[in-house]
Amino acid sequence: MSGSNSSELRVLCSSGQLLLQPLWDRLRTRDALTQSPFFPVIFAITTYMAFCLPFVVLDALCPWVPALRRYKIHPDFSPSVQQLLPCLGRTLYQHVVFVLPVTLLHWAHAPAFLPPEAPELLQLLRHVVLCLLLFDAEFFAWHVLHHKVPWLYRTFHKLHHQNASSFALATQYMSIWELFSLGFFDMVNVTLLGCHPLTVLVFHVLNVWLSVEDHSGYDFPWSTHRLVPFGWYGGVAHHDLHHSQFNCNFAPYFTHWDKLLGTLRPCPSQLGDETPGKAP
Repeated sequence: MSGSNSSELRVLCSSGQLLLQPLWDRLRTRDALTQSPFFPVIFAITTYMAFCLPFVVLDALCPWVPALRRYKIHPDFSPSVQQLLPCLGRTLYQHVVFVLPVTLLHWAHAPAFLPPEAPELLQLLRHVVLCLLLFDAEFFAWHVLHHKVPWLYRTFHKLHHQNASSFALATQYMSIWELFSLGFFDMVNVTLLGCHPLTVLVFHVLNVWLSVEDHSGYDFPWSTHRLVPFGWYGGVAHHDLHHSQFNCNFAPYFTHWDKLLGTLRPCPSQLGDETPGKAP
């Protein structure tokens, strides 16, 4: 019986690997790009901008399309050009001036290696979930520390709170120390777990999307926190409360650490008010 179960598991794993192999083979044929020392920075900026752009368009349309306001957490707020440009400028500046040199040094020390085989699907999913949970715990500890120690807050984290009402391009409006801290957590986690390069790409894409969604200011019926059951995932309204009240909801994604340490503050929708866009 146990031998039969083992055989079924091996078949399932092989099927998962075969499912991802065509995608991985296609990526490997573009090794001039994917193995380039410039790829990580190009990938990071492109992914971030691709996720921010739809929300920038929605913010531009919002004054002219009243129906959109019912999904905004702050219906009367739309970021101005004077708010958008500094956020965009800081993101590009920090990636070019700081992130790119560090990436080049890392590549010179350990050039990218792309194995011929794709990861198993179940392994990819497991590693992505573990990376998210580890990142959530690490950033929660970092975040609480930078709010509780006044010098750390003033020096490193205050910049991110300059925009009380969040918008997508404000996601990476942060000090270089904060940006490197988040990047360090990412790198350590995928290294400790021995993640396949395809898993790393999937995790980074998902992580960027979740962080942009958390700062977007839009609470749609299909937003991530509405899709995850039992209130396990905080989401955009949850994170907006942190930006407006400062002393709650420190975890970036999930709610268990805030629950355990008594810093969780439910958003109105979690208290039974299902009206999107209603201010807390």
